[in-house]
Amino acid sequence: MFKKEVVIFIVIFLVLALMMHMDQWLTHPLLHLEHLMTHKMPYHPFLYTTIVYLLIGFIRLVVNAFMKLFRRK
Repeated sequence: MFKKEVVIFIVIFLVLALMMHMDQWLTHPLLHLEHLMTHKMPYHPFLYTTIVYLLIGFIRLVVNAFMKLFRRK
C-alpha cells in the first residue's frame, strides 16, 4: 500500500514538472536543476505535488465512500 502511494506521488511529481517546465527539461535540464537550487522557494515542486496529491487523495476517498454505498453485500 505504501509503495503504491509513493509511486503515485512520484508520477504526479513528474507529470507536473513536465507540464509546467517542458521546454526547460528538454532543452537544458541540468541548468534548470541548478536554477532550482538558487530559487527563492527550492521546495516548491514538492509543495505543489503534495497539494495535488492531497486533492487526488480526497477525490479517491469520496469516490470510494460513494461506491461503498452502492456495493452489494
